[in-house]
Amino acid sequence: MQSELSKTIDVADVKAQYDAQCKRVLSQREILARILKEVAEEFRGMELEEVAACIEGEPEISSVKAEPGKTNPVITGISTESTVSGEGSIYYDIRFCASVPGNGERIRLIINVEAQKDYYPGYQIPTRGVFYCARMISSQMGTEFVNAEYDDIKKVYSIWICMNVPGKIGNAIAEYRMEKRDIIPGFPDIKSAYDKLSVIVIGLCDREKSPNELTGMLNVLLSPDIAAQDKKKQLAEKYDMKMEDGLGKEVDLMCNLSGYVEKKAIERGIEQGLERGIEQGIEQGIEQGLEALVQTLKPIYDFEKLYEAVVKNPVYAHVTREEIRRLYEK
Repeated sequence: MQSELSKTIDVADVKAQYDAQCKRVLSQREILARILKEVAEEFRGMELEEVAACIEGEPEISSVKAEPGKTNPVITGISTESTVSGEGSIYYDIRFCASVPGNGERIRLIINVEAQKDYYPGYQIPTRGVFYCARMISSQMGTEFVNAEYDDIKKVYSIWICMNVPGKIGNAIAEYRMEKRDIIPGFPDIKSAYDKLSVIVIGLCDREKSPNELTGMLNVLLSPDIAAQDKKKQLAEKYDMKMEDGLGKEVDLMCNLSGYVEKKAIERGIEQGLERGIEQGIEQGIEQGLEALVQTLKPIYDFEKLYEAVVKNPVYAHVTREEIRRLYEK
């Protein structure tokens, strides 16, 4: 019989594989091209095939096991690790370069994509995005520019895909960037002198219908509630995506790992969470027990699944959705 520690390690290992596979899916050239076309001004008006052709080499993804007993193959591209003396190391989920046609020369961009499951991780997502952009700029010294040749600094993008955002936000996309503001007018507006970083936050809420093609596609792609075959069918029919090649296989593996993660979580966590919540409800009162139950299930389920699991229990069948939402967002 497996010990509790063994079960914990087993679930954590499979979850790490699933997270890594999500990154592999997002790093597919067709997916990145759709993201860039929607959010990066340099690619607006271009065809998807043209955007995909601008991506240099193969995107680099952080090296986490994607399959039992195997590691991701080494992929050509820029490293996902950034180490600056005195500042420590950070690891990007996905990082790559892209070159777009400019005025007589190609403009090179450095782009980072992050997948974020928790919209409230204890800090503001745009703030972390600014930090990542700052590191991608400072790390260019000695590679993209030397000495005082600051005009050679390449623009950087940090793109955050946030899943399970609250319904009040819905499916949304925001950009945070530098702009010139005249205090006393006079200086010319040379955008290329300061337009060096952009943080993009893409919010996904699969409970809300999205009129935007990108958020609609990402909701289908990353939803844990859609089976592999249905997912591939929707992506092919609604968004004209090719599922016969590598992307389809990566989606299959992601869905298989998602199902296994849920199965393990149910086996180990759900019953324990319900029992612990009920016990604490008896000992500490219904309100405290409900909060304990919600916090136990929160890392495993999105709000809708968590709500269904809570109200199925007779002790909490009378609790309103609003009350559970309040405890969920604490």
